[in-house]
Amino acid sequence: MAILYADDPADAADWAKAIHALDPALDLRFWPDFGAAGEIDFVIVGSKAPGDLRQFANLRAIQSTWAGVNLLLGDVGLPPDRPLARMVDRGLTVSMTEYVVFHVLDHLREGPRLRAAQRAHRWLDGPQRSPRSLSVGILGLGVLGADVAAKLHALGFPLRGWSRSRKELPGVTSFAGREQLTACLAGVELLICLLPLTDDTRGILDHTVFAALAPGAVLIHAARGAHLVEADLLAALEAGHLSRAVIDVFAPEPLPAGHPFWRHPAVTVTPHVAAITRAGTGAEDIVANYRRAMAGQPLINQVDRSQGY
Repeated sequence: MAILYADDPADAADWAKAIHALDPALDLRFWPDFGAAGEIDFVIVGSKAPGDLRQFANLRAIQSTWAGVNLLLGDVGLPPDRPLARMVDRGLTVSMTEYVVFHVLDHLREGPRLRAAQRAHRWLDGPQRSPRSLSVGILGLGVLGADVAAKLHALGFPLRGWSRSRKELPGVTSFAGREQLTACLAGVELLICLLPLTDDTRGILDHTVFAALAPGAVLIHAARGAHLVEADLLAALEAGHLSRAVIDVFAPEPLPAGHPFWRHPAVTVTPHVAAITRAGTGAEDIVANYRRAMAGQPLINQVDRSQGY
């Protein structure tokens, strides 16, 4: 029995160290030098596989180191009958919450305006807004969205949340289903997108969503690039209906050098760094899922392929 690591080669040593710290006896191999294909029974991949995983006839399960598995699910080389797990480790959740809360507070405390004033050598006076005065909406109330909501609630922000099914979270007014999306967005001044990418959510950040927000609203998008209709965002910024956008995910990635987001004064671009799985925290779930797969048990964070996450 052997585990095949088929993710980023630059991170291979860190993952090997973290996995072997939990179980030194595990036979961990690395793509493409994995030996006999018939000996591989568990594969670790990132957002996409480096090759055809159907060659591993004895494969029991596949573990992604990413929270999003939409690219994997679209890969013709992904065995259709093998369990697939996505990564929802503690480090990834903390990383995402840090990113989102930072940008929410940066908006609340007028970070962009203050930085512009410094460049212009201008001293700005004026009252500061309180968190209670800023209406925040969160699209997606899974593990990541729920943790972001908990931290923002503790800071005093009024919160609205939208998801496929209704959630009961402290401090969050919950909405569910397409028929309640517009109601959720009404009056929201800052919108956070943390949705999984499915057929139902692809292109959801479009002109209808932007038009439903409060005039001058801000978008923080850290989910998947395919959620966003880029032309609609640019039009909303041009019209002034949105005042700013913070975007961490794009289609395609890396963002092409000539893309208008790079030079747009109201867009902050970050290179898909909002939530990064760290070997030290993700290894625990990987080892646990390997043992579960060998025992024929359901995986931690096993993907429902019909739902896409």
